[in-house]
Amino acid sequence: MRVGGSAEWLLEPTTPDELHRAWVAVHEAGSALRLLGAGADVIVGDGLHRCVVIATSRLDRVFRPGTMEDDENAFEVQPENVGRVAQPPRDQDPRLVAWCGASLPGLVRAASELGWSGLEGLVGVPGRLGGAVTTNAGGRWGELWDVIETVRVLDEAGEVRDLKREDCSPAYRDGRLGSAIVIGAVLRLQSSTRAEVQDRARSYLLEKNAVQPVTQASAGCIFKNPDREVSDGRSAGQLIDDLGLKGLRRGAAQVSLLHGNFIINLGGARAADVLGLADEVAARVADDAGVQLEREVRTWLADQQ
Repeated sequence: MRVGGSAEWLLEPTTPDELHRAWVAVHEAGSALRLLGAGADVIVGDGLHRCVVIATSRLDRVFRPGTMEDDENAFEVQPENVGRVAQPPRDQDPRLVAWCGASLPGLVRAASELGWSGLEGLVGVPGRLGGAVTTNAGGRWGELWDVIETVRVLDEAGEVRDLKREDCSPAYRDGRLGSAIVIGAVLRLQSSTRAEVQDRARSYLLEKNAVQPVTQASAGCIFKNPDREVSDGRSAGQLIDDLGLKGLRRGAAQVSLLHGNFIINLGGARAADVLGLADEVAARVADDAGVQLEREVRTWLADQQ
């Protein structure tokens, strides 16, 4: 969204072990902690944030698990050594191991180049794996948890745990991981062909580009889609559009003219502008349509510790 203040501390681990040690150090110091991926679904409030931010952008690693029969050590494989490990043929064992800082565009590209299907629906979605697993990122063409086999997390006690999909019961925009921090995941895809996967991804991207402000600064969809029975089958964007709220502005923040569920920064917006506009939109929808919209984006307020 390109708004917000600054943090007192920023840590940038480069391996899962460094991430774990950073977490321990922050907790031993008694500091408040926040995790930041690409900031794709976060609105950072104005002012000074008295906390430690751990950024995962340097944990951007994706690789194949090699020829291991069991996956207990899958996350321990070092990407720089993968070339020395015999890789199975492309059409065998269609899985990827990704660390939490892996970018979604990079994951989609890696699967596409291998001719593996399952991630095409995330094409054009910004962000990184950790946040995408936590929020079960996705859309009309599928969700990330559809292809997750195992997720490695750091729980609130500081213990590293491996969870199977059936252990988590993910839901709409919720990986059901609670306060656990995602370290990485094993993704099980479907063997296809490069041409088929790339064609689907290209088609999905064209559709998204036609209706979403992909070239403008935003935090993605602001609100979750409400229960269809409550909203007469309308999405959050349709509810906002039906009230003629596209183009509504507060300062340099504007409800997108392309998609009612996006708020964009026209340049120079403050977080207060974005959050105030979101509140106004939600209030208008509640008053006129009787539907309470729930925010999908996460908000960091500077006065919260």
